[in-house]
Amino acid sequence: MVVLRIRNVHKRKCALLCLCIVGFIMYRYLSVPAGGRRMSRKVGLCANSSQFTLERERFHILGGTIHYFRVPRAYWRDRLIKMKACGINTLTTSVPWSLHQPEREVFNFHTQLDLEAFINLAAELGLWVILCPGPYISSELDLGGLPSWLLRDDSMKLRTTYPGFTQAVNTFFDKLIPKVVPLQFKKGGPIIAVQVENEYGSFAKDDSYMLFIKEALQDRGISELLLTSDNLNTIKSGSVDGAIRSVKLQKLNMKDIQDLNAMQPNSPTMVMDYWTGWYDVWGDLHHVLPPEDMVSTVREMLRRGMSVNLYMFHGGSSFGFMSGALADPFYNALVPSYDYNAPLSEAGEYTPKYHLLRDVLSQYNRGGSFPDMPALHFREAYEPAIMYQHLSLWDALSFTEGPFKSAKPISMENLPVNNRNGQSYGYTLYETTITSGGLLKSGDNVRDRALVFVDRSYIGLFKRQSLELAVSDVQGRRTLSLLVENCGRVHQGRDLDKQHKGLVGGILLNNIPLHDFTMYSLDMKPSFIDSLYQAPWKTFPETPSFPGFFIGRLFVYGYPSDTFVKLPGWEKGVVFINGLNLGRYWSIGPQQTLYLPGPFLNSGINQVLVFEEQEGDYKVHFEDTPDLGMAADIQ
Repeated sequence: MVVLRIRNVHKRKCALLCLCIVGFIMYRYLSVPAGGRRMSRKVGLCANSSQFTLERERFHILGGTIHYFRVPRAYWRDRLIKMKACGINTLTTSVPWSLHQPEREVFNFHTQLDLEAFINLAAELGLWVILCPGPYISSELDLGGLPSWLLRDDSMKLRTTYPGFTQAVNTFFDKLIPKVVPLQFKKGGPIIAVQVENEYGSFAKDDSYMLFIKEALQDRGISELLLTSDNLNTIKSGSVDGAIRSVKLQKLNMKDIQDLNAMQPNSPTMVMDYWTGWYDVWGDLHHVLPPEDMVSTVREMLRRGMSVNLYMFHGGSSFGFMSGALADPFYNALVPSYDYNAPLSEAGEYTPKYHLLRDVLSQYNRGGSFPDMPALHFREAYEPAIMYQHLSLWDALSFTEGPFKSAKPISMENLPVNNRNGQSYGYTLYETTITSGGLLKSGDNVRDRALVFVDRSYIGLFKRQSLELAVSDVQGRRTLSLLVENCGRVHQGRDLDKQHKGLVGGILLNNIPLHDFTMYSLDMKPSFIDSLYQAPWKTFPETPSFPGFFIGRLFVYGYPSDTFVKLPGWEKGVVFINGLNLGRYWSIGPQQTLYLPGPFLNSGINQVLVFEEQEGDYKVHFEDTPDLGMAADIQ
């Protein structure tokens, strides 16, 4: 009897041991991303021949870019599964310094900006990752993703080894890089490559800068393959020893590709940014690239054995004020939609490009069939929100940080707000006293638009092409007010250091500089919007004044769905839903709707707040289809 019990105990121990061994093997097997079998993870991605190898086996990068900061976190999984189902094996994403470090002493890597969670999700879904940590990323962001508080240094030289810039980069990298080092391939994570800066060849003001960035990454533990990415005509000046060169393009010119291969023989050909569409600017048309053109180029690149990353695979939205601007040939601000005419639309819808691309990539998929395409989210046209209260801009000033007084106007970045980090986005109101009329001149010192008022009555607009206004000649002291909007700092080019906003110089009345300004910072941050609920709102039908805030309610019955905000009859302003800044609207288009994701809504009552500069219809519509404006093919 004792012997039998001993044998049973041994059997149970052996069974338990076997179960543990089997469980361990299954865990190791199932935890393999994209591959299909366990890799030793000693070598990583290599570029020592005409094809990439991953752990010494041939590897073809079929990549796509998605920006986690442009997609609601609740939809990260949906977008990445759709990417995987299209046949993409590698996710590329960039890190926006300006969002992660909005002030010198403030860092944010949580909720919507939880980079580690996004990368881990990619690994869970079987995607490799190429990380673009900047510090400059372009990505059509305000100042290319650089924080505006850098411009408080009057001697700042962005994207150089100027000490004020390198010290700031080191501080940011000290926070960022330790978060991603454990997520590298050789440490068991999905990151197979890291991009050094971004298209530096088009900037190239400092020969030692790229080496500084490369060493800043490696000194903090980045050990995977490094690469640079530039346009073909600037690729030499944007490279750095120890990183392979990759290119950005939309039209495939084999002569250019041959030149690239001649620069780095016996290396893979990598198109790091194949532009699947383009971005839009206010006052222009919605840019599209025909699906057949995109797919034929992708097919030709794959036929030639090139690796490719689709920029963008899914563009998403530039919520709030994060959009950039163009400076050449003249200033033009970007719209908040970053749909990009990409294979996956702004709202995560499948497009003809997606289906054609999936067909092409299926021919190159050696591991079997793709995952099923997930079902689409439901979209709904809600009943319009009727604006029932309004608040004039002048009545909202007491809720701003300030006011601040100065003999001369101060730019947004140099205002003593946000713990002395300056103002990054939004509007600034400048007021001074005048005692006569005459000719008011901006001297091209308005960045970027200014509504001008005398005793709170609108008299005209200053912008870059409109530099003079007539002021009626009335005796006595009057208040001159300029509401100046930062429409977006340029995101590329050689003038990044000159992107101060607000009033960047003097305003002249009859050629005499005005003095003694009072300034109010209206950055429209959530704390400011929340504080307005305590303001003295007035009910209709009293005639509202402009500029002003308008409030209404959207009722959602059941589970909230995606919808699109449309504002016919409104002129120009900003929309907030439950305190979240959706972005700007402007009647000049091309964009006519703002994407409102379901996760931003509550079941029941939702607050709709609109800041309108000049004219309002008092009704906000919610539709089930987007309207990005009249389309035109990219030339």
